[in-house]
Amino acid sequence: MSKYESVAVFSVKEGEEKAKSLVEKFKALIEANGTMEAVDEWGQRRLAYPINYETDGYYVLYTFEAEVSFPAELERVYHITDGVLRSIIVAK
Repeated sequence: MSKYESVAVFSVKEGEEKAKSLVEKFKALIEANGTMEAVDEWGQRRLAYPINYETDGYYVLYTFEAEVSFPAELERVYHITDGVLRSIIVAK
């Protein structure tokens, strides 16, 4: 098991409730495949530059421990999920 951090920026175009549902979706995915250490919701903030014509995003930092193969799966799910503007996963 290795320790990881992931920051995701979710779209708030459809409302903050939709972004919070995505937070819970990814929290459940991480808990199903590893050990969640912390979920730090930074909330809605202005983006440094527009992404898909959006100027605001909902930022979340996930800190977790998982098998080495899981970050690739998490990144795959980030890329196919509507409402995820940007994401990054790093090993601690």
